[in-house]
Amino acid sequence: MQTTLITGASSGIGESLAGHFAAGGSRLVLVARSEQKLKQIARQLESLHSVEVSVETADLSRRGAAKKLAAALKARGIPIDTLVNCAGVLEHGSFVDNGPVAHRQILDLNISGLTSMLDEFLPGMVERGAGRVLNVASIASFQPVPSLAVYAASKAYVLSLTESLSEELKGTGVTVTALCPGLTATNMLNSAQQKSGGLNVPGFMIGDVDDVARQGYKACMAGEVICVPGAINLAVTLGSRAAPKWLLRRVSGLAGRLTTKS
Repeated sequence: MQTTLITGASSGIGESLAGHFAAGGSRLVLVARSEQKLKQIARQLESLHSVEVSVETADLSRRGAAKKLAAALKARGIPIDTLVNCAGVLEHGSFVDNGPVAHRQILDLNISGLTSMLDEFLPGMVERGAGRVLNVASIASFQPVPSLAVYAASKAYVLSLTESLSEELKGTGVTVTALCPGLTATNMLNSAQQKSGGLNVPGFMIGDVDDVARQGYKACMAGEVICVPGAINLAVTLGSRAAPKWLLRRVSGLAGRLTTKS
């Protein structure tokens, strides 16, 4: 039986992805900071899909957390066939106002935590000659996003790393996929809106979390490199790759001002 490890599995896209992998028959290892929420999700998935679900609590923004997690799973004899890097944090607001603590939190989890998970689990996949990785990025990966500057930069890293690894690993039996959703109806988005009081997004621009997860699951299983759910999001990403950088900055700045309350 295949085993899938999902970080950030206690809510949002990570929780929904867990449901899709369980429905596909995979044994699960769910990872997040909230043990109580993870155990509740595990019971639900075991009941619905008759798969084995184990829970590991970890704060992947902390140095050494990924190594400790990998050691615990190795001691239990659980190899990871599919790694889903979904844990992430978002902070809305100007760079100056958000400050260094918020910036460090984004970098420690979105970049360092994700990279550490790859460091720990990717070599084993390559050695076995089979494996899948799904890195959750964002359409913010493709363009500058004023008021989400550090978050967008962190997701650009995730996308670039995914594309590079997808080429490095050709012929190894391991595939790497980047899921790049737009704004999605999750607790992360709700928290950003409530905390900043300035993120005003039309409802039609907010994606359904289960639809995003479904498309990400299918792309991962098919070994696709980039998955952008939603026609509007796909058009935005294609346009951003074709547009001159100066124009992209102007449009991004205008969009940021329109979605921010005065």
